[in-house]
Amino acid sequence: MRIHRTITAAAIAAVLPLLIQTPVFAAKIAVIGTGNVGAALGPEFAAQGHTIVYGSRDASEQKVKDLVAKTGHGASATAQQDAVKGADIVVIAVPGTAAEQVVKSLGDLSGKIIIDPTNRVNRGAPDGNLDYDKPANAASNAELIQSLAPNAKVVKAFNTLNVRQMTDPETAGGPITIPIAGNDAQAKATVAQLVKGMGLEVVDLGPLRYSRALEEMLVIWGNARAHGAAFNYYLRPQPAAAAPAAPGAPTAPSAR
Repeated sequence: MRIHRTITAAAIAAVLPLLIQTPVFAAKIAVIGTGNVGAALGPEFAAQGHTIVYGSRDASEQKVKDLVAKTGHGASATAQQDAVKGADIVVIAVPGTAAEQVVKSLGDLSGKIIIDPTNRVNRGAPDGNLDYDKPANAASNAELIQSLAPNAKVVKAFNTLNVRQMTDPETAGGPITIPIAGNDAQAKATVAQLVKGMGLEVVDLGPLRYSRALEEMLVIWGNARAHGAAFNYYLRPQPAAAAPAAPGAPTAPSAR
């Protein structure tokens, strides 16, 4: 005897939020730094079901304790070198000029995905505009980090927007694209899931050597904001081309 069950719209509505909130994967993510970027990304990743460990120079600070409490979902804080132990993903959420020394201090990061949201900006241009501040020993900060952790999988991401839009994309008034770059396809796919889980869109711009372009995108973005023409990056996907008509099939008249 077959038992037929009718799935009601109410039942679907009750289950759907649970399916959306269930992560495709669950990772331990070490967020190195508890400033604006770390405090924005950590809670967002935790809300997707990941375990967050903040790496702080002083995990006993009240602001760090407050961030852990805000993050919830079993989050914790410890020293930076300890935070990366056992982590699947490491987020370098520190000032761009500090990234080199911080990464050097973290120890062996082999096999881990490193998300690099850092930027380097020269604010001393005579005309008052921002310029790109290229690191001395690499073409971009992301490539510098990769050279310091050669067996890790560095992905450039989250460096082209304001922390407000990280946590509340709807304030942008439309879609926001997070461009990413990296040499490892699976690492980029993992980061893309994190991006989409935040309500943002993602576009893969290719290998890590294109990270300089991403870092310079921040310079353009910052100059526009300074001149009262603030914008957010949205790279609209090109619709797929229509299939060619079969031989002899009538074609629509062209508009004149």
